[in-house]
Amino acid sequence: MALLPASLIWAAYAILIFVLITVASIFVYLYQKPEDRAPSVTITCIASITTLLATVLLLPVDIALISSTNIPALGQRKEWATQDEVDKILFSLSTAYYLLYTLDALLCLVVIPFTYFWYEEYDEVAAEAGEQTLCRRFWATLKYTLSFIVITILLFAVGFLIPAPKGENDGSGLDFFKKLLSENRGERALTFTLGLLITIGMALYVLYTSTGLALLPIKLIKRPRYTSGGYLETRTTEVQLEINRERQRQLENRCGGNPEILSSKDRRELDSLVRDERTLIRRQRLAGELAADNQAWPTKIRLKIETALRPFKILIGIIIFMAALVTCVSMLLTMIDKARNSLCKHRCGYILGSINIFNPVNWALVQSAKAIPADYVIFTAIVLMFFCGTIVGITTIGVRLFFLRIFQVRPGHTSPQALLLTTAMLMLSVFALNYSIPMVIAPQYATFGRQTFCDRVSDGSLGEQLDCSNTRQLVKPCSEMTSNLAARRICIPSVTSTFLNRVTINFPFFGAIFFASQFVFLGCF
Repeated sequence: MALLPASLIWAAYAILIFVLITVASIFVYLYQKPEDRAPSVTITCIASITTLLATVLLLPVDIALISSTNIPALGQRKEWATQDEVDKILFSLSTAYYLLYTLDALLCLVVIPFTYFWYEEYDEVAAEAGEQTLCRRFWATLKYTLSFIVITILLFAVGFLIPAPKGENDGSGLDFFKKLLSENRGERALTFTLGLLITIGMALYVLYTSTGLALLPIKLIKRPRYTSGGYLETRTTEVQLEINRERQRQLENRCGGNPEILSSKDRRELDSLVRDERTLIRRQRLAGELAADNQAWPTKIRLKIETALRPFKILIGIIIFMAALVTCVSMLLTMIDKARNSLCKHRCGYILGSINIFNPVNWALVQSAKAIPADYVIFTAIVLMFFCGTIVGITTIGVRLFFLRIFQVRPGHTSPQALLLTTAMLMLSVFALNYSIPMVIAPQYATFGRQTFCDRVSDGSLGEQLDCSNTRQLVKPCSEMTSNLAARRICIPSVTSTFLNRVTINFPFFGAIFFASQFVFLGCF
């Protein structure tokens, strides 16, 4: 009986992987500059985005598998859910997570930089002349990528060598979390690397995701700029350009062609008019190109389809706006709960032992888990909403180094270098999202799902299967803070929550940064 539900759950996840490949392929195809498409860049971007989204969306699989061992109405494990069967489930999930996390880190820290330099090293003239071979190109690329490989090795080495904290959480009452203090050096190396990647991703998450999440519904609701085939915009630019040139002629007639005799105020105005003229000429040219493109029959068909679908876009924009607002309210409520009720505060990264304040998103996911795959659909929709918000944020702000814009990201006009950097930024942002959803947006759902336990007083025997069939009021949701011995045996925390809690328990400074970043995210939103 255990094998069939597990097989169906993993089959649903496999189908979702193909959906994610499609989503990643559409994103890369839409944003790539057609004349600069490179197979290495395309494959790397699709693989990176698919792998990271697959990591985040493994959480509902995790929850479904551990919840399948429990009878929520009775607060008991099912007959087939022996400890050996549970260990098999946890081992398969842990293996999947470690493989995906390791692959994510290598793609972000090594593969994407290598692909970037591989594309940069290509010289078409030298290749045609036979002066650039694949071997030479590979070694030149490897030379530049070597620094990233060294950084990756150093990160794992630091995590491997940092000693585990001792006694920091004694007396806090969180015996459940003391088990998370990892003595496994390889595991500590991976958790440290993951914690550092989440920390870097938090900066991008706060800037790009918060901005994009606020702008995404607005972009769907507002009227597109290409109305009337761009004619209105072209005509407006022509009028502005005519007024600009007329004013320039007036000033030039006043000075007789010698700007030196003008007053300082008039000279500044003339210089400003000359600069504005160049801008208006460029805008007029772009508007003319847009109007010409809109005359082509494929564009006309696309515009007609988009016009017909506009009511649905407005509806989707309103739904996304409401969903984003409810999600941010849920985040705020959880953060207040963490600030008030986390027993060990910054010493364990503000881990919350139990939910004390109602969280609407968490409640919706827990309730929808009664009808699988409803919770999977809602969870996937939340992830894709944040993912699309991050894309909107990047296209709006651009790829920047502090205040300098390095690349502009636009559909159909993104260079391969910009696409690779955008993919790396998306990966780091989703690393941060991989913390925010389980730990902030839906903590109860992400930790125990719908699991319950029977709170009848026990004689302390771990082998006792308590009966709550006639006392439903004694059936309570599982939480980390419970001291009931039977609950410790019945309640199974998700592998996701265990891994993320291990990051903050072993490296509390990461948890403090993650905690503060959520408030900054909400402020930016």
